[in-house]
Amino acid sequence: MPLKPFTALVRDVPDFPKPGILFKDITPLLQSGPALRAVVDALVHESRSLNADVILGIESRGFLFAAPMAYATGSGMALVRKPGKLPADTVKLSYALEYGSDQIEMHADAIRPGQRVLIVDDVLATGGTALATAQLVRSVGGVVAGFVFLIELDALGGRKRLEGTPIVSLLHY
Repeated sequence: MPLKPFTALVRDVPDFPKPGILFKDITPLLQSGPALRAVVDALVHESRSLNADVILGIESRGFLFAAPMAYATGSGMALVRKPGKLPADTVKLSYALEYGSDQIEMHADAIRPGQRVLIVDDVLATGGTALATAQLVRSVGGVVAGFVFLIELDALGGRKRLEGTPIVSLLHY
């Protein structure tokens, strides 16, 4: 099923979460069974050649796509979360944002050395969180097989920050 009609199910919400931001809300797409199925099938199809051992979902909307992708491919799944959300020993990375900094964590045993990891999130904007996640994966010996996004905001240039690694984005704005 072509994905172009599903762009109509991505709602623009102006000034969220702060003034000047045009938020791409995917909840209408998630509410449509046929659209959700088509999107997950397309994400799996487009990324299958990357041969991932682990699908790594970035909090929180990345989880929505990583879990069904892991199920469909028979891969394991791991989570990257904000600090304090994971119950066992974690590895942590601090990274710079345009204004300030942030941190992400993952369980210390989520990725074994040499495992091929596919990093999944809903949106590629500036690429900061995706790049930090890749650095976290590499810090424990994982190999970043690629990145997968439902949406890419082309004007924000996130793809350039991730150069050298395969990137799959289904919808472009």
